[in-house]
Parts: sequence; structure tokens; C-alpha cells
Amino acid sequence: MIYKYTYQTPKQFSNMIMNSDGEYLTGLWFEGSKDTSKHETNCEEKLLPIFKQTSKWLDLYFAGKVPNFIPKYKINNLTPFRKEVIDIMNTINYGELLTYNDISEIIAKKRGIEKMSSQAVGGAVGWNPICIIIPCHRVVGTNGSLTGYGGGINNKVELLKHEGIDMEKYFVPKKGTAL
Repeated sequence: MIYKYTYQTPKQFSNMIMNSDGEYLTGLWFEGSKDTSKHETNCEEKLLPIFKQTSKWLDLYFAGKVPNFIPKYKINNLTPFRKEVIDIMNTINYGELLTYNDISEIIAKKRGIEKMSSQAVGGAVGWNPICIIIPCHRVVGTNGSLTGYGGGINNKVELLKHEGIDMEKYFVPKKGTAL
């Protein structure tokens, strides 16, 4: 059975929805975002221990602290490539960024190949079912574009500002997948 819980965020962000299989966090996304279509929403709302743990993590994060624990999560339909990308995203520290190209270069080097598609990396980043905790918001375009955030561009901008990123170097594209 799948459960959900709504987390009340600070006012500059959309609220967040969590999914769980009863034991693990299986989804975390911004309410009303494109990411909603990736998750189960027609399920029982219940405050499970994993939702309490995730809420504590989010409370710390939104208070400007770096949580010293990670809620236990499980990612369904995780391919080896998606895992590789998620593992790299999980190395991006609070207040730091990588580009899609950076991630593709890390994978290419690890695999001993000349080049890896940044577009393929973008697809794997965008597939991420657990936002913020798996920090897909910390991945940006090489040219400074804040593209590709299924949680909504306004939330991405606010998350980066919240983490102290100098937003002068970055811009919101006029059209594309971020909007």
C-alpha cells in the first residue's frame, strides 16, 4: 500500500508531498509541480514514522541547517544509469552546484569512455523521485540556465537562494522544460 503526507514549507516554496510504501520514503515533490505525475496521489494520507523523519529533515533544511542524517528511502525502477547519476547528485554539498556536463564528464571518466551525453544525464536527473534530499536542484546548465526542474522553476530559484548561491550567474530560460 502507498501512503502520502503533506508537508507545510516556508511561504516562498510550494508545499511538499511525500509518498511511502509504509516503511521507506518513495517520493518527495512540490505540490502542483510537473513532478506530481510521477507519483501516487490517490492514496491514504497518514503520518507514518518515515514521514515524521522526513519532516524533521525538511525542518532542519528549511531552517538553514545541513541535516546530519538521511531519511531511509527506496527508489523504484532504478536503472544502473539512474543510480550512477543519483550517486553523483548525492555528492553535491549544500550551497554547491554541478552542471549536467560535469556529471556527464564524471560518468565518462569512470566508464573510461570519451564522452557521455549531457542530455541523457538530464533525463536521469529529471527522473529523480525524491527532490531536495537527492539534490537535483543543485544541477544547472553549463551556460547558467536553471533548466530542467520538474519541481517548478520558482522553487528551484528559492532553493538555490536558500542555500546561498549567488544567483547573478544564473538565469531562467524563456522557454523549455524548467517552466
